Amino acid sequence: MTDSQRIVFAGTPEFSVPPLRALLASEHHVVGVYTQPDRPAGRGRKLTPSPVKEVAQDAGIAVYQPPNFRESAAVEELRSLRADLMVVVAYGLLLPKSVLDVPRVGCVNIHASVLPRWRGAAPIQRAVLAGDTASGVTIMQMEEGLDTGPMFSIEEVVLAEDETGGSLHDRLSVLGAELLIKALPGILDGSTIPVPQDDASSCYAKKLDKAEAWIDWSRPATEIERQIRAFNPWPVAQTRYEDANLRIWRARAIRGVGGAPGMVMNASRNGIDVATGDGLLSITELQLPGKRAMSARDFINAHTIQGMLLGG
Repeated sequence: MTDSQRIVFAGTPEFSVPPLRALLASEHHVVGVYTQPDRPAGRGRKLTPSPVKEVAQDAGIAVYQPPNFRESAAVEELRSLRADLMVVVAYGLLLPKSVLDVPRVGCVNIHASVLPRWRGAAPIQRAVLAGDTASGVTIMQMEEGLDTGPMFSIEEVVLAEDETGGSLHDRLSVLGAELLIKALPGILDGSTIPVPQDDASSCYAKKLDKAEAWIDWSRPATEIERQIRAFNPWPVAQTRYEDANLRIWRARAIRGVGGAPGMVMNASRNGIDVATGDGLLSITELQLPGKRAMSARDFINAHTIQGMLLGG
């Protein structure tokens, strides 16, 4: 079945945009887009549409924003679209069985990990934080469990040594769009049979918490480096410097013997070297409140930091 099919898309953040654009450019007919309700944003707390809503409106596609699917009217509205398939990408709402069963061949999800590793809300950041050497994208059939459905297609990528949560996010978003278009024909005509996940090998990627951003200098430098990379661009790893919260954007673990954890052992144009529980962490980009992010060289030109104890 390779003819144009009726597709409903559900997604909300920027990660969902490349898959939506790929569907819009395909032979298939996107008959509706679901996204989260507009949220207050910015200093003025003005109601702001999601990135997915903006793309859908620009393309002239009908947008639906139910707060949930508890009301039968929301389910019936979806049913009226007569979709062959619903594609879900970081939508942000759990879909009940009453929704999963509406499209002719059900709902598929683009998940940003190689399942069953990192089921849950933050698979990208958890992969970087854990020191995984590879990640990827899985296209799976959705069921009521959290990211537990059988898998249609997987594609892996190798993580770069300096991979951040942001860079991996962007790579996997594009990869997910490409993999979706490849997988759609077999999903729609039933020729691709999904493979069940090995539940025993699963692990959970819990939602990010701002409290996780605080650096514990007693930990090894390699772990702190991963924390900084995983939480770039959000929530951004930070520590106390004098009376301010100092955000650390980029750093690398280096060899060396330091003093007390958090002690700045050396500050040069190449980096601000901080003692940790094992090795040194060389900070190369950092930011004070109300200031722009700056290089270590620019920071030490304006601030005396060598010999100070961070995190106190």
